[in-house]
Amino acid sequence: MSRISAVRGAAAARKPFKSNRRIALWCWLFVTPNLIFYAMFQGWPIVINWYYATLDWSGLSSNITYLGLGNFKELIADPYFWNAYANSFTFMLGAVPLLLILALFAALILNNPLLKLASMYRTLVFIPVVTTASIVGIIMVYIWGSDGAVNYALMKLGLLEQPINWLSDPGWAMFTVIIIYVWKNLGMNMIYWIAGLQSIPRELYEAARVDGANHARTFLHITLPLIVPIGLVILLLNVAGALKVFDLIKTMTDGGPFYATDVVSTYIYRFAFSSEMGLPRLGYASAAGIFFAFSIVLIAIVQTVVQRSLGLGKGGKRA
Repeated sequence: MSRISAVRGAAAARKPFKSNRRIALWCWLFVTPNLIFYAMFQGWPIVINWYYATLDWSGLSSNITYLGLGNFKELIADPYFWNAYANSFTFMLGAVPLLLILALFAALILNNPLLKLASMYRTLVFIPVVTTASIVGIIMVYIWGSDGAVNYALMKLGLLEQPINWLSDPGWAMFTVIIIYVWKNLGMNMIYWIAGLQSIPRELYEAARVDGANHARTFLHITLPLIVPIGLVILLLNVAGALKVFDLIKTMTDGGPFYATDVVSTYIYRFAFSSEMGLPRLGYASAAGIFFAFSIVLIAIVQTVVQRSLGLGKGGKRA
């Protein structure tokens, strides 16, 4: 009998294993199409881009010359690349803090359960996110032009004596692009913050009110510590998104005036696809893309190291 019981026990133990293996196989079956498409349209272009970066090739002809690291050497010596590189980080440093702070402020207001029509207000804030960036850029050229609505309003309020062409003035172009980018992406960041705020148990706020804590103390001692982990994720997403900005700048300024808003994305486009520089230089543009990608990766690594050094674990608790 004991032998029969042992056999039955072993058979019963194998059933969960077979079931788990069957579930894993089904999961891989459904994931496989996504992996194939990722390999075709993301993985392979990344791999082949390293090869292209070593070539002098227009992408239009069969004339190919192997340069090794020649494209990277030329890139490092190009002052226009470093101008675009600096502009990318200027744009990021101007846009990301504004996005984080304004989106958090909007989320705090619109997450209030006592606010009527909160869903409608959220929708209004979110509408620019789903609007095509190129269309937004074209419209903003007229709104921020010399005879646009912005100048008209500022002159009516007495804040301007004469109109400014915000996107054609080297001193104002970057500022204007940053403001439009923040307005365009505010809604998505608001949703991120709302998701973080709604993960905080309401019992904590009720206990704080019983103890007599005001809104400022509640925010500083309950809300802020608990949303720091998701805030770091939002920060990384915004940094990567701001450094990759292209469509708004391309449609509004095309990197001008006088390269004042030229970022790495528009710099790469100019060499890879535009006829502005003559025959395209796909290899050189690939080298610029790889060089800049390393900068974004380094930022992600630094953020991870800082997060770990602060001891932030899950839920905002010290690890």
